[in-house]
Amino acid sequence: MVASKIADTKAKTVTLKIDRRTVEVKEGTTILEAARSIGLRIPTLCYLKGINEVGACRVCVVELKGTAQLVTACNTVAQDGMEVLTASPRVRHARRVTVELMLTEHNCNCPTCNRNGNCKLQTLANALGVRDVRLGNVVSGQRKEASSPSIVRDPQKCILCYRCVSVCDKVQSLGIWRIGGTGARTTIEPQFGRSLAETKCAYCGQCVTHCPVGALSEKNDRDRVWEAISDPEIVTVVQVAPAVRAAWGEPLGMSREAATLKRLVATLRHLGFDYVLDTCFAADLTIMEEGTELLQRLTGEKVKGDPRFPMFTSCCPGWVRFLKGQYPELVGNLSSAKSPQQMFGAIAKTYYAQTMGIPPEKICVVSIMPCTAKKYEAALENMRSAGYGQDVDIVITTRELCAMIREEGVLPERLEEEEFDSILGDSTGAAVIFGATGGVMEAALRSAYYLATGKNPDPDAFKVVRGPEGWREATFELPGRTVRCAVAHGLENARRLIEALKEGTHQYDFVEVMACPGGCAGGGGQPICQDDKDMSPARAQNLYALDASAPIRFSHENPSIKVLYQDFLGKPGSELAHHLLHTDQKEWKMDAGAAKAKETKRVPALAV
Repeated sequence: MVASKIADTKAKTVTLKIDRRTVEVKEGTTILEAARSIGLRIPTLCYLKGINEVGACRVCVVELKGTAQLVTACNTVAQDGMEVLTASPRVRHARRVTVELMLTEHNCNCPTCNRNGNCKLQTLANALGVRDVRLGNVVSGQRKEASSPSIVRDPQKCILCYRCVSVCDKVQSLGIWRIGGTGARTTIEPQFGRSLAETKCAYCGQCVTHCPVGALSEKNDRDRVWEAISDPEIVTVVQVAPAVRAAWGEPLGMSREAATLKRLVATLRHLGFDYVLDTCFAADLTIMEEGTELLQRLTGEKVKGDPRFPMFTSCCPGWVRFLKGQYPELVGNLSSAKSPQQMFGAIAKTYYAQTMGIPPEKICVVSIMPCTAKKYEAALENMRSAGYGQDVDIVITTRELCAMIREEGVLPERLEEEEFDSILGDSTGAAVIFGATGGVMEAALRSAYYLATGKNPDPDAFKVVRGPEGWREATFELPGRTVRCAVAHGLENARRLIEALKEGTHQYDFVEVMACPGGCAGGGGQPICQDDKDMSPARAQNLYALDASAPIRFSHENPSIKVLYQDFLGKPGSELAHHLLHTDQKEWKMDAGAAKAKETKRVPALAV
């Protein structure tokens, strides 16, 4: 019996030679993965392991001894006795011709491309010694499509790698992108030939981060920020999201030790922002409002809106848009609490403006977010509760921030560290972990426990919701109630969870969903790694380390939050809090065009 098991184990491996080196791998392993296992590099453009293994780009071709044709390494399974050459003259010539053919139909105006210096096609062309497009250059006549508030499509840069199609289908389950046309007229376009704004795209930006070139990008709002900074009549108030602090130094070549939050604050002041504040303050505020709402639902206390179970978190606009487009019947399950970004904007143009003596109509709130969907969220017509236009005026991604830093010629590592401005600059460790999947759940439960018992739990009592699994669950004990919780990240996992709820196979009280795999740490606006490495786990660990070292780890202990309620809002869930910090989720429309100018209820002056 033992011998049989050993034989079975041996039968599950194959032995082959790659560039004259013998390698033994598991049966079913591709030539590409076999080569990587012994440190050999085979270039790829379209390949995404387990997601896009279609061999569309033909860059990974290799030569098999005894065969006439080259084969693609990414989807050719290794066989016993194979002899593979990864860099023979035939292979090098084929790769070079393939890249040259791509360049004939590619807009090669690289200096003006947002991916210049971080483009897989550009890097590969350099590596292969391609110095000229010998066959001419005839690009598509299609123009850029910028109908959505978040994502721009440039068909002239598309190389038909199909990565965006596969990521949207397999990871996010939305199927927004389709392959249109045939032959030389093949294009990648939104479903049914519509504009992107006419689809049910979640604007998560995962197609952007997985595009190897500049065919997909976030909508560029940097010039609007520069105009606001340079206008002497405008007071710029910038907020920094939790996940940004874990990633902003990556494109600038800074170590994690050098790319500190305080050095980011100094950099933003150097860029010219008048006030530099922390979205984590608003994350603490979100916990107070959302935690109160959760307890009200659990205890049966009357709450505004539709108190159905489970209560879904509402701080991720990509997830909210997904739910509205795919499962509109479940919109009532969403928490009415706005996202930290939007809470910050409403407070900045009311409480902060009054406290600082700044005319609110002169304030321009700029958000630095790890997310492309935040641009969409800020443009929604029901996100103007302060009464002075949109509560958040401009949203830029982490990538756009890094581009601004380069544009200004700042060397952040040489700047002295500085503190956030006061009042809205205080935050806790609970707020920092908003940037990791499961962080909102964990932070909310910390304060919900306190609000229910009057005592703090162990700050790490709820850390079982952390982890890389796409859908995980846990139960926690609150006085008189067992709270069933679930956390999901990535919209395919969210869909599976919702279908399980609808079928009745699972039941929960509280559910956190983040649209992007890894949560905000892996958001669609975060820096793009050219080697396709997933940086979200490392970024999340950075955030958890910041939480562990924070002097305060509970949102309800934030001294600035206490003052805000004492001097302005009254208490969590008050009428004023509901006006500024909550929204009727059923008013969220799928389109987010330019908000119409209209009078809204203005908040009364701060009592003195």
